[in-house]
Amino acid sequence: MPRTRHTFLIAITLTTAAAANACGRGEDAAAEKAAPAAVAAEPSASPAPGTQQIPSPRDTAQVTFADRRILVDYGRPSMRGRAIMGGLVPYGQVWRAGANEATQLVTQHDLRIGGTEVPAGTYSLWALPGEREWRLIVNKQFGHWGTNYDPAQDLARIPMRVERTPAPVEQFTITLTPAAGTTVSLAMEWENTRASIPLEIVRGGTR
Repeated sequence: MPRTRHTFLIAITLTTAAAANACGRGEDAAAEKAAPAAVAAEPSASPAPGTQQIPSPRDTAQVTFADRRILVDYGRPSMRGRAIMGGLVPYGQVWRAGANEATQLVTQHDLRIGGTEVPAGTYSLWALPGEREWRLIVNKQFGHWGTNYDPAQDLARIPMRVERTPAPVEQFTITLTPAAGTTVSLAMEWENTRASIPLEIVRGGTR
């Protein structure tokens, strides 16, 4: 009787070991089958740094006068085959003059824009485009998304000079260019349109 019990225990041990080995082989096989799925998922990961394209990257235009800056920070959308003026940018509606976050003016000089006094500080800039006339909107809010426009915060709406560009401009561009005396020309260009306005630096009005 003891011999039979011993034999029975050995059989159980062998059966259990065989089952464990079979289970291990099954897990290994499942892992081998699962491996290709993990590799296939890699192409959907984010592109490596330096290869990712940003549709509307941020950029700045700036000038320095008497060691103090005037700076415009804005997003730069591209045409990408789209009709812009009167299409993507409707006439008669306030536009963020860029993309994504609101376009921002930072000036360390007091300015005079079209007869409106703009004290040194930070503002958001908007545009009201039309077929024949544009207006630059200087707004006292800043640091917000470009669809959160509050007309109650407008400091001024100032007419801009509008003309056609010599050649199509693929990517929206804002420039600040020194002009005569203490005047800086602010220009917005996109597609076939250029809208510009002079910014006059008020002497003695720096902060």
